[in-house]
Amino acid sequence: MVAAQAARRGGPVSAADACAAAVPAVGVTGAWLSAASGEDAGHVIRVTDAVAEQLAELQLTLGEGPSLEASASGGPALASDLGSTDAVGRWPVFAPAAARAGAAAVFVFPLRVGAIQAGVLGLYRARPGPLTDLQLGDALIFADTATLLLLDSQDHAAGNPKGAVGGQPAGLALHRAEIDQATGMLTEQLGTSIADAFVRLRAYAYAHDLRLNDVARDIVARRLRMRPDRDSDA
Repeated sequence: MVAAQAARRGGPVSAADACAAAVPAVGVTGAWLSAASGEDAGHVIRVTDAVAEQLAELQLTLGEGPSLEASASGGPALASDLGSTDAVGRWPVFAPAAARAGAAAVFVFPLRVGAIQAGVLGLYRARPGPLTDLQLGDALIFADTATLLLLDSQDHAAGNPKGAVGGQPAGLALHRAEIDQATGMLTEQLGTSIADAFVRLRAYAYAHDLRLNDVARDIVARRLRMRPDRDSDA
């Protein structure tokens, strides 16, 4: 199924194809794939639709959600109903935001081999409901497949800096590059570390109800400049 997806795309088999092929096979509405070496939300390699893109970006902006939980725990983060008390308790900001974006259930699987953390595979449904045992087993197989393909692509990319990791589309790679560049610029504007600059970037996007990519683009284009005083972001 992954090879067939790659053939339709007209390219070599990649982790992005495992992400896309998982949607009809597991019986979900959409999916996203993120690469990460630690416990953060990582950078997005593949999204199957606009809602999946929003879910991945929300977690990057908010600093909470199933992707971060799965990365930290090393196990799946499953929520069959984002409106439930359990889901809201686990992710008090992400859960309602994800529901507004169009997701009713999320299922995220860490891409891990031993101690190596490669990223996460996220699946969502527009209606609440758990995965069946068969669907859960299939999702785990797709996650394992995506892990191996992603690690393989990272090995190739290490020898080819211009290569996209895991079949990442140029548009998503550009978005991540803008976020990284904006974070670097903020370290100079604010006189702070990369980690603190990224927190400020996320906080500004959240406080002004803006997409992280849009804020980063404005900073890179010098349409937005932040000052060290937290009360005067403008």
